[in-house]
Order: sequence, then structure tokens, then C-alpha cells
Amino acid sequence: MGPSSLTQPNVFLVGAGPGSPGLLTLRAAEVLARADLVLFDQLVPERLLELAPPTARKVCVRDLPGQHPEKYPHIHALLIETARAGKTVVRLKGGDPLIFGRGGEEAEALRTAGIPYEIVPGVSAAIAAGSYLEIPLTHREYASAIAFVTGHELPNKPGNRIDWKAIAGFPGTLAIYMGIARLPIIVSELLKFGKDPDTPAAIVERASCGEQRSVYSRLADLELTRRNAGLEAPGLILIGDAVARRAPHPWSESRPLFGRRVLVTRPSHQAMGMVKKLELLGAVVSRLSAVEIREPADFSLVDRAIDQLSRHEWDWLVFTSANGVHALLRRLETLGRDLRVLGSVKLAAIGPKTADALREYRLRADLVPASTFSSEGLATALSPHVAGQRVLLARANRGRALLHDELAKVAAQIEQVAVYDQVDAVATDATVLDALRRGEIRYVTLPSSNIARGVLGAFDETISGRVTRGEIRLVAISPETGNAVRELGYPVAAEADVFTEDGLIDAVVRLAQSEPAH
Repeated sequence: MGPSSLTQPNVFLVGAGPGSPGLLTLRAAEVLARADLVLFDQLVPERLLELAPPTARKVCVRDLPGQHPEKYPHIHALLIETARAGKTVVRLKGGDPLIFGRGGEEAEALRTAGIPYEIVPGVSAAIAAGSYLEIPLTHREYASAIAFVTGHELPNKPGNRIDWKAIAGFPGTLAIYMGIARLPIIVSELLKFGKDPDTPAAIVERASCGEQRSVYSRLADLELTRRNAGLEAPGLILIGDAVARRAPHPWSESRPLFGRRVLVTRPSHQAMGMVKKLELLGAVVSRLSAVEIREPADFSLVDRAIDQLSRHEWDWLVFTSANGVHALLRRLETLGRDLRVLGSVKLAAIGPKTADALREYRLRADLVPASTFSSEGLATALSPHVAGQRVLLARANRGRALLHDELAKVAAQIEQVAVYDQVDAVATDATVLDALRRGEIRYVTLPSSNIARGVLGAFDETISGRVTRGEIRLVAISPETGNAVRELGYPVAAEADVFTEDGLIDAVVRLAQSEPAH
């Protein structure tokens, strides 16, 4: 008996889509957000796991006992046992759960055990390949049907084996999943049963991702074409007259950073916005958290500054980062106080991101530099306003003294308080460092001087050699950060014109467009 309409499911069979994290459905994101256990397929983008609570247990089916066919009893048992313990389980599967994903078998096991469940559909690989390569899977003149076919049947499957004679005569587009390893056999069977050897065909690898690659040929030459291009599983085979109607330059591969490999080095809690923007531009993005943001070991100076603000002892409160805004205002809340502490103090922000952080607390910056978002720009913009006034700088535990020293020339009083600590946090065994050693990452983005020092300090001789030879390109958010890179003996390939995250991304785009694709 299926789940009762009065019973809330606590197991969700969820389609993760074909690979691009942006193709996850809203419903899938909702159930991930309350998961206690996420049991995920190996090809699922691991970035999707960040949608689950930090406390959730995350298990890859790869790590369950046995070889591939032997894992399924363990999958079923883990789903059932966890659900019976009252936990919410998300079984996260590539593509759609019911298209060659054994979702039907998992649902049957749950039904038999009396476990309420819900199936959340996902974008299947064929649908994604059609959209991202602009191949019309159906076309009014060329194909009025599409067939989803497995190219990898169980060798001892009882009955209902693929009828290649019927498939060869199918009047539409064939989408063959999991068929790369058996491609010569598949082509041979289709040709044997009368499929025209000149039928247009394609193979798509990693559809929807920045790593997406594709080849096209007549059916008879498809295996040779695949070998020459070096395409490997997993991939999707598309066969039919509609394939010839593909766009010569599909929108997905016309994006400015398509296939370019970019490293984001912002702290983990701040990296996601930049990652998403780069992915939408077609980039293959890696992450390396070079700096960890922590609370101060001792809050006494922060609490003293808050008391001074409540007594109106400061005329200006100056923030040099969004992290500073969040750190100070979170401390206010921890102390049981609220925004009234700030009274009539005027607020300055080093740039638009910091001003945006203030707006999250219904605060508006009284001053943001018009164009130059750096310590120099803030000092220039702020100096005329703070002459003879009292200024408090809320900042990190380390950084340049320039802003303090410049404002001290005109302010009646100036102090700075470290509202958060920056700690170098590059793991020397990070897999991304191995990717840099192998030359698999082209562009390294450096959003601050401190992050640049942390990242470059983790480079070994192999990585440093690739940077020196221009195989890895360093892109700095500002001349200040660029100078920090050069002081460490490394070349800077590009600097942002506007000293923001978007400016840094624009600098990567300009640099990539000036170079041949790798």
C-alpha cells in the first residue's frame, strides 16, 4: 500500500538533475534543507550537499559495501532504517529518479516496508543535452517522438530485452543512456536492422556543465569520432534526423567563460555567490578557502566599543568589510541589545557589498566611496566628513594601517577594534592544490591581499612554476592586492577595474577572451 495522504513522508527520492546545480528543482531544495541524511550518487554535484543542514549526515553510495549491483540492498536498508528512526532522508539521484536510476526499485522497497515517501522529479540528461546544445529532440518536420533507451542492460535480465530491430525502425530521436562502453555493439545492431548509416548522431559528455563536450557524425562513424575526440563515459548518445537541426554555436557554449577553469578563494561562507555567477558564465569552478573567519578569542574590546557607541562617544562607525558588519551586529544580538545602540552615529562602508550587509539589518550607509572601493578610496571620501570628529573603525584583526593613519590626520580621535579574526586556513592536502599541480585550473581569483598571501603561501614549487610560466593566471581584485602578489614574487595577469566581486569576475572574463581556450 502506498503512503497515506494523512502521513507525512520522511523519505524523498530526489532527482538532482544532469549536473548543473542550477537545474535542481525548488521542491528538491526544500526537502534537502531539512534532511537528516543525504544518500547521494557519485555523479551528483557535491555543491548540492551544501543545501542540507550542516548537521546532516552525508553518505555517497560509492562508500557502501560491495560492487555496484551489490550496493542496492544496503541502499534500501539504510533508507528504511533511518526512516524508522524518525529521521528525514533524501536519496539524491542523478537526473530523474525514475529514468534509468533504479528509483522504482527503491520506491518498491519503501512501499513493502510501509515507509511513507515522495518522489521529486529531476531534469534528465537527454532533456538537458537537447536544451544546452540546442538539439531539437522533437521537430515538426523531422521527429515527432523520442525514445529513452538504456545501452547497459543487465546481462541476465529475464525477458523484455531491448528489441534493436524495433528501435532501429523507431520514427523519431533515440536518446541512449549508459551506452558509451557498448557503442560499437549498439551501432552494429542499429545498422544490422536497417538504420541508415548516414543518420545524424551525437555524443554528449557532461551535459549542462562547464565540462560539457560533444561530437557529431553520421551513425556509421560515431565510434571512430568518439575515440578521436577522447570522449568517455558517462555520456549520452543521440541519434535521429532532428540532431542535424542543432545550432552550430549553442548558447551554452557561447558563454564567455565556457569550459574555463576558475578557482574561487573567498571564505567558504562568502564563496557561493561568486561561484554561481561564474557557473552561469560557463566556467568550471573550484573552491579553496584560504582564510577562515572566526570570532575574536576575547570580546572585551568589542563589548567596550559597543558600550561607547551606546553612550554616543563616537560620531562615525566605519566598516571595511561585510564580515565586520555581521560580526559587530551579531555581537549586539548576543549581548541582548539592538540597533538603538547605534543611536545617531554615522555609518561608512568601504564598498557596495559592505553597504548591502548593512541593509540586511535595515541600516543605510551615510557614506560609500563613489568608485574606488579600497582603503585609499574610503580614506579620500571620508576625510572631509570626519575632520574634528571621533571615528571608530570596525575591522579584522589584521590588515593595512593606511585607513587609520590617513583619518588620524584629520579626526579628533580615532580608534580601531577587531570585531573578527582572519586565520589562514589553506589545507596543504587540499584536492584543489593537486588540480593546480596538474595544471587543471587556469585562473586563480584573489579577492584581498590577506587571501592572496594565504593562497600563494600554500603553493609548492610545482604550482609556483606553472604560475611563473603563465600556465596558471593570477587575477587580483585591486592594485593593492596585485602589489601584495608581486611582493611575493608572482606575476599578476589581470587586475579588476572596479574593486568588487563583479569587477573581479569581469577581469577574468576579459583575460579569458584575450587568450585561446585551453
